[in-house]
Amino acid sequence: MAKKPVKYYVVDAFTESAFKGNPAAVCLLEEEDQRDEKWFQVVAAEFNISTTCYLTQLTHSGSPTPQFRIRWFSPVVELQLCGHATLVAAHTIFASSFMNSSIVEFVTVSGIVTARRVSTISNALNGASVIDIKRTTTKDDIVLILPSGQAVEELPPQFDAIRKCPGRGIIISGVAPLGSRFDYYYRYFGSKIGINEDPVNGSANYALTPYWSKKLGKCDLVAYAASPRGGVLNIHLDEQNQIVLLRGKAITVMEGSLLV
Repeated sequence: MAKKPVKYYVVDAFTESAFKGNPAAVCLLEEEDQRDEKWFQVVAAEFNISTTCYLTQLTHSGSPTPQFRIRWFSPVVELQLCGHATLVAAHTIFASSFMNSSIVEFVTVSGIVTARRVSTISNALNGASVIDIKRTTTKDDIVLILPSGQAVEELPPQFDAIRKCPGRGIIISGVAPLGSRFDYYYRYFGSKIGINEDPVNGSANYALTPYWSKKLGKCDLVAYAASPRGGVLNIHLDEQNQIVLLRGKAITVMEGSLLV
């Protein structure tokens, strides 16, 4: 029996313009779908972008809030957490016609991740999603603070050398230039997980936000991902609950069906 086609979307996260920000693919699976990790991985390799995520709505979860199981895959390995792909998943759900809730919960191996549609009081946000991350996996990354944002932007990465470094990946960051609308610049290199440079890595900011919040004396920050594609993140540090909130925009650039 032929398998039912899987609907997918490709969405650019943390940008208002197509072909900017950080792209991710999101595949919508039914709860009874029997496709396994091997299929997830080969499809992620076929898309060959930084992250492909798989969403399954949990219709019998018992939660008053709609819940979806989410898994993230780079082209070569499953990821424990991915901020920009979670924004892409939330954008896809909120933009669809099959659900009118303004809040969803993602069930992950790292715990529950909550996404909320930002209030329409501010039209400027265009219904952007807020991702509430309660746990991070950045402990496996090395964070390097450079002298300036310009140094971050101009650094020529040596990917072979990065691959030999300890840790999962390398985050570099520096204070933004005076007069810019940003607080800090950053980049993320993840050669070990098949991503030489992630265009706009969301989870890197769970490590960077507490540092820059203390350094700059503020809890509301604007970060610029200084990759060739570029991207902008609005960030709030909830000091009392030790939660980092990311806010960003996204744009759908592709949709289709997987037939295998």
